[in-house]
Amino acid sequence: MEEVDVEPPVTNIPAAAAGKHLGFAWGPGDILVYETLYKASGMCTTMKCSPFIHEVRKDEDIYSPILRKLFNESHHIFVVNHIKDISKNYRSVIRACMEELQQVAVSTQDAEVATQYGDQVSILLAIELIWNLCEVLFIDAAPAGSLLLHLLDWVRLHKADVDEKARDVLQSESPAEHESYWDVVLGYVLQGRLEEARQMLVKQASLHPAARNMFKLMDTLLSKMPFYNPSGTQTLTEFDVKWRHWHEEVDRCLQDNSFASNQHLEAICKILVGDEDTLLEHKDLLSTWYHFLVTRLLFCHPTVKPTELHYYAQSCLTMFLDSRSAPEPLDSILLAAFEFDIHQVIKDCSIALNNWWFVAHLTDLLDHCKLLQSHNLHFGSNLREFLLLEYASGLFTHHSLWQLAVDYFDHCPEFGRVYLELQIERVPLDTERKALKVLRICEQRQMSEQVRSICKIMAMRALRNNRLGSALSWSIRAKDAAFATLISERFLQDYCAKGTFSDLDLIDNLGPAMLLSDRLTFLGKYREFHKLYGEKRFREAAKLLLSLMTAKIAPRSFWMTLLTDALPLLEQKEVSFQDTFDLQKHTEEDIEVTKVELLRLALARNLAMAIVKEGTVEA
Repeated sequence: MEEVDVEPPVTNIPAAAAGKHLGFAWGPGDILVYETLYKASGMCTTMKCSPFIHEVRKDEDIYSPILRKLFNESHHIFVVNHIKDISKNYRSVIRACMEELQQVAVSTQDAEVATQYGDQVSILLAIELIWNLCEVLFIDAAPAGSLLLHLLDWVRLHKADVDEKARDVLQSESPAEHESYWDVVLGYVLQGRLEEARQMLVKQASLHPAARNMFKLMDTLLSKMPFYNPSGTQTLTEFDVKWRHWHEEVDRCLQDNSFASNQHLEAICKILVGDEDTLLEHKDLLSTWYHFLVTRLLFCHPTVKPTELHYYAQSCLTMFLDSRSAPEPLDSILLAAFEFDIHQVIKDCSIALNNWWFVAHLTDLLDHCKLLQSHNLHFGSNLREFLLLEYASGLFTHHSLWQLAVDYFDHCPEFGRVYLELQIERVPLDTERKALKVLRICEQRQMSEQVRSICKIMAMRALRNNRLGSALSWSIRAKDAAFATLISERFLQDYCAKGTFSDLDLIDNLGPAMLLSDRLTFLGKYREFHKLYGEKRFREAAKLLLSLMTAKIAPRSFWMTLLTDALPLLEQKEVSFQDTFDLQKHTEEDIEVTKVELLRLALARNLAMAIVKEGTVEA
């Protein structure tokens, strides 16, 4: 999306002095703060009050140049709206913005900027985490068996620190002796990445030849763990039986103390049987209760059904968090998702997140997927439309993102047009280019009242700057006959004063627009008379001049000018007796006597020549 305007200047707002009283006025995306005269205290009789009004922005995100890309890209996805890929496309945009913010936060030398971008990264991380889970649970709606595979992908995507540790370990001189080696192995196991865990264990086995059989047994257990294949021929019941046989085999090894001599391998064996105490001992590697949940499901309940998720989620949250710790807003949102309470997810996100972008787009997506129960709110709009309207209203406070908001309003069938009509009038028409852009939007939507308003504003501005051509063009576009008449008068006054017309291209190409008002018609036809005269088409020029006088559309103050223009024509042979006679009749009006006598003399001479000429032709 092209940005046609520059960034607005930033004004630093000093802290209000103690004892001063402030007033507030709410806008769609910000508030205005101003000092008030508080008469009751008599304060302003002894203290000078500030005359300034300050703008306080509620939503700073729309002013971030990187996050602006998020708004622009997601707008394109919203408009195209191919259900199949739309959710993944939104996540791709979130991820791209997050990575760019991360790079800037790391590279900047400004600590304040680094903190600001770091906070934005944290918010986008949470947004991506929630969106991805909603995609798994609500949109993909994976059944038992497949559900766990989706949740494993979800955790792996959002828990990437094990890969960073693995890179450090593998790049060291002796990976098996690196201090983070066992953290990497256990991290892989906790995420169900057993093939990678096996590859790491090979390095340890080569250092301990005496424990080769023990490592070989662990490798066998890891390689034999079954994973459900949704595209395979195996049924969920057959998979469950196979998984239970494997689970029993691992449990026997644990009971036989097969790994008692190696605490790390024994810990892995306990994880494989889903021992809760062992899992909780590795909180630092799990880091979150929802990672704990997915790992617990992997090694205890791999065929979990969607309807059972809420039970396991609640118990894992309780077990993982310290009894003295209260759940964070993110915890509550994820828990609501695991409970398949879509409306609670949207409600909690609306409260916790700092703008409407996430809830507006997620709700729209869920609505398109027929997953959002449509219910009217107290003020008449459904939830989807309400959130889109709020998000779009916020965009309208930005100097260029307001253009995106137009399409969002277009997709709100109930109140979108009303909101657009109200908001479009608030867009500052700083330049003619911007005014044309706003005008085009209104014209495309048949918003005739707004079209007239914009054109009148621009016409008045042009007139104040003495740009008559631009003023006339805007008044014609507004179809404002009265204003077109006023500007036409100004053109004629300028002509009387200077003897020439300005903006000839516009006047020469008025076309049907000249019919908007009599004065505009006269202006166009009078300019046409001058063109005919310049081309030496005197007969046609005389007839046109005569028609302008007989039609009585010329301003009375301009009659003398018309008759003066007629003087050279009267000396031309092409002007007929009848044309001359008609022109002479128009000199009988009450106008300047001296000039009229001159005109009558010229008319009399031309009349005499016309009689002689036409009499000779008849003879």
